[in-house]
Amino acid sequence: MKSNRQTTLRTHVAVTGVGVHSGLPVTLTLGPAPVDAGFVFIRTGLDGCDHEVQATAKNVVSTEFATVLGDRSGPLVATVEHVLAALRGMGVDNATIEVDGSEAPVMDGSAAAFVAAIDQAGILTQSAQRRFIQVLKPVSVAMGDSLGELRPYASGFRAEVEIDFRNPVIGKQKYALELSPERFRRDIARARTFGLMCDVKRLWGNGFSLGASFDNCVVFDEERLLNTGGLRYADECVRHKLLDAVGDLALAGLPLLGAYRSIRGGHKLNHAVLTALLADRTAWRVVEGELSRRPTRGVVEVGSGIGGGRIAAAYGPDVS
Repeated sequence: MKSNRQTTLRTHVAVTGVGVHSGLPVTLTLGPAPVDAGFVFIRTGLDGCDHEVQATAKNVVSTEFATVLGDRSGPLVATVEHVLAALRGMGVDNATIEVDGSEAPVMDGSAAAFVAAIDQAGILTQSAQRRFIQVLKPVSVAMGDSLGELRPYASGFRAEVEIDFRNPVIGKQKYALELSPERFRRDIARARTFGLMCDVKRLWGNGFSLGASFDNCVVFDEERLLNTGGLRYADECVRHKLLDAVGDLALAGLPLLGAYRSIRGGHKLNHAVLTALLADRTAWRVVEGELSRRPTRGVVEVGSGIGGGRIAAAYGPDVS
């Protein structure tokens, strides 16, 4: 497989839903962007005008329960990780993301609706060569019992994620893959956000998860999965954590050539590792052009987790 020219969307497409934390209705519109634009969020209707913010690590203002972008005026758009994961996972380089509320819509808790929107808009190949951030040496961050690391990897971008919850139903799960549009669509995009019923009152009391429901979250108590529709993957929780990592690392501004490893991580750790990489100019370089990927024979891309999970029906997003 060869990486070649940059891409954008052919046309505008909108999705509507509610914010998982605000509980308020919101419309998000994906659109084309010029070469080298990257991902640009446009927060509309704020103080009577539009505010643009580049989707880069330096513009992250919070990582508590979601990744939030902002500027000197304060937070602008929250919960950006799922739409960014869809764009990066599906091989889009440049796009505008217009949002008319304080956060991106959660849809069904996964990136499936955004993948459907990208499919509807279509992907347009642009004239310029695709550029990458190539990891040159390992960079790691430890936070308590959590560890994150980016290291060199010649075959593209690989993610390895491990979670370990005290909750016995979730427990310890691992998943790894080499990112491609095909793998993202099939194995990651439909993995939903998840949580514990015992945390609900605390989250509500702190103003979080006001829009969460069984329609957009996988919920567990200490003994069982509470969603009557079952799981989409037996190890859906760790796959969603990998989805989040793809979205958070899209804030590098360019696709990464490297391998990311996360143990007991989340948005805060993902951002910290990316920030540490970008702060060390000896740890990376920008490369471009026809970069061939070496064969990955012998690489086993498997996951482990909850046994006996039932695959739920595909989500049908509201796409216009």
